[in-house]
Amino acid sequence: MVHEKKTVLAIGAHPDDVEFNMAGTLVLLAQAGYEPHMMNVSRSNLDSNELSEEEITRIRRQEAENSARVIQAIYHPPIADDLMIFYENSLLRRLTAIVREIQPTMVFLPSLNDYMEDHTNTARLVITACFSRAMRHYISVPPRDPTSQDVYLYHAQPHMNRDGMRVLVMPELFVDISNVMDTKLQMLGCHESQRQWLDETQGLDNYLETMRQSNTEVARMRAECTWQYAEGFRQHHYVGFSARDGNPLADALGDRVQRLGSMPL
Repeated sequence: MVHEKKTVLAIGAHPDDVEFNMAGTLVLLAQAGYEPHMMNVSRSNLDSNELSEEEITRIRRQEAENSARVIQAIYHPPIADDLMIFYENSLLRRLTAIVREIQPTMVFLPSLNDYMEDHTNTARLVITACFSRAMRHYISVPPRDPTSQDVYLYHAQPHMNRDGMRVLVMPELFVDISNVMDTKLQMLGCHESQRQWLDETQGLDNYLETMRQSNTEVARMRAECTWQYAEGFRQHHYVGFSARDGNPLADALGDRVQRLGSMPL
């Protein structure tokens, strides 16, 4: 169906997930006239071994809002605690309400194969929330009218471009983010509280450099590509989400988007 408003939702499990794997593409779409929305499902209440849960939750929320403000994105607050993101009815009804409110035409979401369950469960929830957007008898929380716009789903790369079994994941689509890397770094840099936490718990002593290296690796996955940095995506099947197959990401960004083994789309 025809849907005039150009809206994109980027959603991750935790604050900074969007910035690690999707923010460059989100910046480009905002520049192309899309209304950007950002959300992290978890409050990240467990992200400190020194601060109280209340204090780290407040800090992480402020950092996420600061990041969204960099590109004037609309920020949607979290709805779950760390390690409490499960594929279950109450979270699904709340995410369905958000999808119905935003009416996105594109959704960027985590990979279905990643190193932790918060990420993969977020992906499953978002898929069904988009699928259920038009079902009148599925009552969202809070109640929102069903919507029937076409929506296209793009799964971002898993963290460090590997699945939970350490296998390299090859994207289907590559997006050249070389000229917006500074903005992406600025957005990720808003999450200052993560510097010590990631070093203590995951050995990532420089999360900005980790992100840069990950995007460099994606760019190099295409041997003929001369891009410096790229984000990678795999597109979800269109059945149940749009009337016909399509790729609005490539339509919006032109030769910044390439498919594996092909020339620019």
